[in-house]
Amino acid sequence: MAFGSMICCGKGFDRKEKGKKQPTWRVFSLKELHAATNNFNYDNKLGEGGFGSVYWGQLWDGSQIAVKRLKVWSDKAEMEFSVEVEILARVRHKNLLSLRGYCAEGQERLIVYEYMPNLSLLSHLHGHHSAECLLDWNRRMNIAIGSAEGIAYLHHHATPHIIHRDVKASNVLLDSDFNAQVADFGFAKLIPDGATHVTTRVKGTLGYLAPEYAMLGKASESCDVYSFGILLLELATGKRPLEKLNGPSIKRTITNWALPLACEGRLSELADPRLNGKYDDVELKRVVFVGLICAQSRPEKRPTMPEVVELLKGDLKEKLAVIENDDLFKNPQLADSDDGSDFISEEREPKQVVKEVKV
Repeated sequence: MAFGSMICCGKGFDRKEKGKKQPTWRVFSLKELHAATNNFNYDNKLGEGGFGSVYWGQLWDGSQIAVKRLKVWSDKAEMEFSVEVEILARVRHKNLLSLRGYCAEGQERLIVYEYMPNLSLLSHLHGHHSAECLLDWNRRMNIAIGSAEGIAYLHHHATPHIIHRDVKASNVLLDSDFNAQVADFGFAKLIPDGATHVTTRVKGTLGYLAPEYAMLGKASESCDVYSFGILLLELATGKRPLEKLNGPSIKRTITNWALPLACEGRLSELADPRLNGKYDDVELKRVVFVGLICAQSRPEKRPTMPEVVELLKGDLKEKLAVIENDDLFKNPQLADSDDGSDFISEEREPKQVVKEVKV
């Protein structure tokens, strides 16, 4: 992909779509981003991953930004940079992280986003914010519905449709009001009209991968649905997608743990203990059952993301009743054991501790 082709990408979205914001992205100079991040100072670092580092910054007008700086220049890095900027420039939705702009000078590749003061869902469930118990049940429901709406937009309203391919807790960011912002489109795929899937190299985070994608490389909207099901279970229970049992090589998936309890109606044992019993029983059941039906191994039986949104809101009561009576919940021992567990390992908090940035 020629990098210059990204400049016109902002024309690709439907301005009539509800929930979108008007495009405000622009090209930043490297000098401007050096000044905003205090020369990419270590104290400004928000986190680090395989792609590089993310820094907090403040522009001359006082607005706060997050700057992703690619670690090294390579053809692969250039492609992921190009894909992410193109995707972000195409989409505008209240639950998708907004692009502020980018910088491409010499071998430097940087993407500028809105800064999310409450960091990621991962940091609140398993990271340094987890002990603070800031996610009450209402916030969790809002995060579940908001992130579902963002992914549903990618699948059904963006032109062309987009598969995220890396839906996970660390890619759901939280704004000052704990509203969900789905982020990180470096692995995303554009789906041509009429195509049901694309066959590609497996990308994404181990622990959230749909079995058909992990084993065959078949990426589809249903793969995102599977990953979102894992995310729902994680959000409701506070558990990681994989848990170590008796040894480092023995792990139990969150679905293998949750499904028997759901079938037996032991929902109180599924709720995150940090909630201290303060949750809505009906909503908890809804989240757990929707999560499990999304994360089943048979892609043709998973709901679409617009259906997930309506189910989470409680608007499809008849369909929810059908889900609750699905064979998956009546005979869990008959559920396909081919869940891709041989291909997954647990999601880890980045080695570098995420810092609070003083403004």
